[in-house]
Amino acid sequence: MTAAAPDKRHESAALEPTVRHALRSPTMLRTEALAGLVVALALIPEAISFSIIAGVDPRVGLSASFTMAVAISFLGGRPAMISAATGAVALVIAPVMHDYGYDFLIATVLLGGFIQVILAVAGVAKLMRFIPRSVMVGFVNALAILIFEAQIDHMIDVPWAVYPMVATGIAVMVGFPRVNKIIPAPLVAIVALTAFTVVRAINVPNVGDEGALPVSLPTWFLPDVPFDLATLKIIAPYALAMALVGILESLLTAKLVDDITDTGSSKTHEAWGQGAANMITGFFGGMGGCAMIGQTMINVKVSGARTRLSTFLAGVFLLILVVGFGDVVALIPMAALVAVMVMVSVGTFDWHSIRLVTLRKMPKSESTVMITTVVVTVLTHNLAIGVVTGVLVAMTLFARRVAHLTETHRAIVENTDGTSQAVYTVTGELFFASSNELYTQFSYADDPDHVVIDLTQSHIWDASTVASLDAITTKYERKGKTVEIIGLNAPSAERHGRLTGGLTSH
Repeated sequence: MTAAAPDKRHESAALEPTVRHALRSPTMLRTEALAGLVVALALIPEAISFSIIAGVDPRVGLSASFTMAVAISFLGGRPAMISAATGAVALVIAPVMHDYGYDFLIATVLLGGFIQVILAVAGVAKLMRFIPRSVMVGFVNALAILIFEAQIDHMIDVPWAVYPMVATGIAVMVGFPRVNKIIPAPLVAIVALTAFTVVRAINVPNVGDEGALPVSLPTWFLPDVPFDLATLKIIAPYALAMALVGILESLLTAKLVDDITDTGSSKTHEAWGQGAANMITGFFGGMGGCAMIGQTMINVKVSGARTRLSTFLAGVFLLILVVGFGDVVALIPMAALVAVMVMVSVGTFDWHSIRLVTLRKMPKSESTVMITTVVVTVLTHNLAIGVVTGVLVAMTLFARRVAHLTETHRAIVENTDGTSQAVYTVTGELFFASSNELYTQFSYADDPDHVVIDLTQSHIWDASTVASLDAITTKYERKGKTVEIIGLNAPSAERHGRLTGGLTSH
């Protein structure tokens, strides 16, 4: 008996470092711990900013980032990925907070998490295979631009000392890895610039200026809203939007981490893990969130983390920093964190995709999809809208390209009894984009009394094609001519037999 071929996805997962490996290896443990610390520091200003977008107290965003990171480290399907409060989710739920208040916002988060679990069980993660590479490249490039754009606000109308500090931070992150690769360069830059501003008493914007930090642990919270249909009508649209945006960003980020680490992950597991983490976050009064590609890149690409331990420690360190060492964290200059995020944006951008050599070799349709994804995402500041638009453009261009591959050849064949017949040989895939033009490819007036349509080299994919064939047959019948359709493969014959004659009213 022949042995079964190994499952590549399981094989790659088996080779992936685990928390057990990290705990047994001092080197790996140090990498995971330092990565978690750097991510925690980078999460603080981001969580505060997203809280402001959502219209909630900054402590709500910080608490959400802690609970999301810790929960997803256990529940997620993609190790080393960072989930926390995000701008995309904040934008979606902000109207609820503005119009109905905090309790309705938390109810929205809880329902959004529940919907994510339902969508995961329903298999929504499998739709990821319909996202083409050009959309993924556009997603990554747009995200890099948005990360960089978010830092510009911290470099406008600020003391002049901010600019050399940002430049110094970038220089440290570029040069330090050549001297020492054990300690993450972003951590060195943050510590060095913080120490410099404190010792020299330089007055520059710092983390404390962004908003108040929590002084206690998150506590259990139940939203005080009526549990009735009226409440459901209010929060359901926002919860559904939050669920879709969160799953989309999380699965795209998971796919990106898969590529960086050369390992596989369960997207269905990740999808329901995000939902469960959002529900846990909601029950602790957090604003919800999803995967954060910027912080994930810091964790995976910059710091070299590979296990769930780094994600867990990022959440734990975040809580320790803001609750136990809030006064110290408040002194971190924003210039240091800006430098870190600028380097993240530079490292995230796919520079190869915009080289002239690449653009010349790449089909115009692929470049169009990539550029469209970037432009729409940057203009809307919404990754979900950009990705969906990119997919729709890709589908449209693909349908247009495939439609033009369909050809119809006409031949007049003399029969043995002296009569003649027109034989039309159709090659290519017949679906709505190509079959709509099929109707115009026939010489209705000039053809003999008997017409044969040979579909041996074709395939019927949808009802639009059957309707087109019915329209062709009807037009010939009005001229007193008969039509015979031959060469249908089994699926095409079944679809044609089931639908023909029933698609139009008489």
